[in-house]
Amino acid sequence: MRTFSATPADIEHGWCLIDADGLVLGRLATIIANRLRGKHKAMWTPHMDCGDHVVVVNAEKVVLTGKKRSQKIYYRHTGYPGGMKETSAEKILDGRFPERVIEAAVSRMINKGPLQREVMRKLHVYKGGEHPHQAQKPAPVDIAAMNQKNSVKERANG
Repeated sequence: MRTFSATPADIEHGWCLIDADGLVLGRLATIIANRLRGKHKAMWTPHMDCGDHVVVVNAEKVVLTGKKRSQKIYYRHTGYPGGMKETSAEKILDGRFPERVIEAAVSRMINKGPLQREVMRKLHVYKGGEHPHQAQKPAPVDIAAMNQKNSVKERANG
């Protein structure tokens, strides 16, 4: 018996919709990264892009546990000497582009290289509850129901 290795003809990219309202950032990013890579499928092949397109809505309502919202720092460099800039997660989530927190968390969970760039193109994160991908009919995925630790709302009730 031979080991199955997927070819581009074998791969089908589906669409899934995730509502980030009240979900814990790290747990959400892990699930998104696995779906983008295709690790939830039986035909997953490490060197191929087997994953689905993932649409995330309500990015500004994602939750960071503990004091991470105020203490977690994101760094970037301007390219000039002494150009290191830092921003807190709270400032990003309350700012103009809160979707960047989810994008950064997911991209750091995927191996770097050409495959990462190909996979990250299938991540679509939006600030509000609306998205322009209704024509693709994304299947909703209930992350909060997978594990009670995935959602802050579930923990408060349970």
